Amino acid sequence: MAHKALILGIGNVLWADEGFGVRCVEHVARTLAYGPEVAILDGGTQGLYLLPFLEEADIMVVFDAVDYGLPPGTMKVVEGEDVPSFMGAKKMSLHQTGFQDVVATAQLMGYCPEQIVLIGCQPVELEDFGGGLRPQTAARIPEAVAIARDWLAARGITATEGQTATNDLADPALHRDVYEGGRPSEEVACRIGDARFFPAAE
Repeated sequence: MAHKALILGIGNVLWADEGFGVRCVEHVARTLAYGPEVAILDGGTQGLYLLPFLEEADIMVVFDAVDYGLPPGTMKVVEGEDVPSFMGAKKMSLHQTGFQDVVATAQLMGYCPEQIVLIGCQPVELEDFGGGLRPQTAARIPEAVAIARDWLAARGITATEGQTATNDLADPALHRDVYEGGRPSEEVACRIGDARFFPAAE
């Protein structure tokens, strides 16, 4: 039986390095050509809405920003049963608990992918609403994608250079180059909240 694979990026592109996973799947779709046995998905922060995608796959790659307690920008790869525990050890945002719930629910229902790998990057900065990836984090995207490519190839799912057509990524207006290129300056858009409610300096 041929494998069906899901390449999933989760996170929130509105909070700086929280968007690492989403930007990774964009890079996969733009640089690697996979066949119909591979689904590439921007899972965002959808939580349990991702269950149908897990049901269709027996192999899954997950990209995410993960607080491993390591130096910023550090990459770490976790496989198998360890994946859910790492995703919730130090919760950075609601999507991590949500994805733990997705995996646990899929396991209970008997259709969780048999093989899972989490390719995570320790974030540099999260408290920057509307911000893009920090350079140190963005620089790890090609490495993360190469790890995923080799991990899948070892399981018989190979890619060639090119692109993979998918309707499961964000609107092109939210792709990294457009989103970050159109960001207003710090003077125009406050990065950490509504400046009108900050206490006045004494």
